[in-house]
Amino acid sequence: MKNRLITGIGAIISGLLIFIGPRTIFKLCEAKPDGSWMKCHWTGEAELGVGLLIVALGVLLLIFSSKRTRLGLSVAVAFAGIPVLLFPTVLIGGCMMKTMACQSVTFPALIVIGIITVIGFTFNSLFLLLSARNQREGNG
Repeated sequence: MKNRLITGIGAIISGLLIFIGPRTIFKLCEAKPDGSWMKCHWTGEAELGVGLLIVALGVLLLIFSSKRTRLGLSVAVAFAGIPVLLFPTVLIGGCMMKTMACQSVTFPALIVIGIITVIGFTFNSLFLLLSARNQREGNG
């Protein structure tokens, strides 16, 4: 039960930070004077979808008690954290100037959240895999 609460709430917090962070806490660059958007805006839009996915997976982690189901959900959260890292660094990117808000605040924050998500849920997946294996060996 404790693992279920910690990982579920952790995924929800991580997903919410990815979802609302670029719009509130660590804001992306504003629109250009002509109303068009810079590249970093589209990175933020992509992160919005991944953040929502991670929140949904976190809710499912809270709901399901089966270790095998939670293992699958944990693996899904770990994999969902990978695009969080790739959108700002490789796939979409942001503004060219390193002093812009996206390069100095938003992207570093997203990268840290993405790394924590991938590593944390990879370890949780290994923990659930080993505990399910130990439980199976104890019963068999």
